[in-house]
Amino acid sequence: MVSLICTVHDHRDDVNCCAFSSSLLATCSADKTVRVYSTRDFSELPFSPLSGHGYGVHCCCFSACGQYLASCSTDATTVVWTMASGEIEAVLEHPGRSPVRVCTFSPDSSFLISGASDGTVALWDFPSRLLTGAVPDTTMVACSFSPCGQLFATGSTYGDLRIWNLSMNQLQTEKYAHDLGVTCCQFSPQMMTDTAGHVVQFRLVSCGQDSLLKIWIVFQNFSTGCKMQLLHTLSGQQSAVLCCAYSADGQLLVSGSMDKTVAVYEAVRDGVCVFSDRPSDSHRLYGQNSERVEDGGRLQLSGWGAEVPFSSDEAGRKWPGHSRLMVNDWSEDDVSAWLREEGLESLVDAFKANNIDGAELLSLSKESLSSDLHIESLGLRSKVLRKIEEMKMAPVSGGIPDEFLCPITHEVMKDPVIAADGYSYEREAIDSWIKTKNRSSPMTNLPLQTTLLTPNRTLKMAICRWSSSQ
Repeated sequence: MVSLICTVHDHRDDVNCCAFSSSLLATCSADKTVRVYSTRDFSELPFSPLSGHGYGVHCCCFSACGQYLASCSTDATTVVWTMASGEIEAVLEHPGRSPVRVCTFSPDSSFLISGASDGTVALWDFPSRLLTGAVPDTTMVACSFSPCGQLFATGSTYGDLRIWNLSMNQLQTEKYAHDLGVTCCQFSPQMMTDTAGHVVQFRLVSCGQDSLLKIWIVFQNFSTGCKMQLLHTLSGQQSAVLCCAYSADGQLLVSGSMDKTVAVYEAVRDGVCVFSDRPSDSHRLYGQNSERVEDGGRLQLSGWGAEVPFSSDEAGRKWPGHSRLMVNDWSEDDVSAWLREEGLESLVDAFKANNIDGAELLSLSKESLSSDLHIESLGLRSKVLRKIEEMKMAPVSGGIPDEFLCPITHEVMKDPVIAADGYSYEREAIDSWIKTKNRSSPMTNLPLQTTLLTPNRTLKMAICRWSSSQ
């Protein structure tokens, strides 16, 4: 059974990431702060919050020993904090001065990776705080070191997974590993060696906007290089899977989705679901020595081995309430699936008999439910209308990536350009700003050395790709 231990309400905006050390919990937010708590009683440390970023903070991670905390931000920096006092130990300015989306330490804390929205992957020698190399990639949103620390994986918004070595050589690329983009990836802490003791095999998990969780085998051969092979595809969640992680011993695998569920898998058995927090028929849990107990909305499982048939088409289906289709475009079958998802299975036949599709669904009223669909129960009619209103209010897709928003207008850019301060803006907005604000940077307030604006074609392509997927 899973129970809530503590809830903290300190951040004033979206919480983008959280990380554990052996004794601390760190959280970072779009409110520009990083907060640090003791895991003993979840009290906030005296030096928290950490306020060194000038813009929203996307990611945070601890060094192996927990002595340092790194955080990265739209302000194009990765800040290293010492956990002894909360003071800034170093500010690592990302090459290209683009928003930094992700950062992570190597297992021995010898290296730190940071990835930015302009596609730049930077590798830092952590003891010296010096940049060892930077290479171009597509917009990077995920990265993870192998347990041996000699390789790292990156994932991009274009859906690609790449394996690199510490010389910044690209060893393997899996194009379009996830349709619509990768959201997270992580190596398992376990690794296999050959008889000579050489590391030869790793497990890597990735997830994406395609609602899938994928387990890969990464082979390292000292004569032929590196290869990736897809081992399993898990489709037990119904919307974009935003995060995934292995437990410290590599025995369990967890994923979180936009369908508001968290699923836990037995990793050593490659896709056996042992817990899902969606108590509905669409996630039936079954298996040997397993039973499901519902108690006041809490789901309890006794025993391991509750399997979900992840590879089947039915298991992989996205319910329409969480799909990217506009409700107006729903078919009659989509409406039926939505009714089942909302616990209104008894109405499916009536809706089908009256050919209710998405457009008709949105136009329903109490009168039509009563006179046309013959739903006599007042409570049931009210529930249907309430569910329709909730659906209208809910967002159809995930949040807009920060780098797609103009810092001036806070709207998705149509014609992004790079100004002299290294930031991207909507052309019309920065033109107007320069004319009225004495040539200062909207982000730093420092004078712009030139008014020359460079089209950001890479960002424009990414925005177009993202827009077409919505």
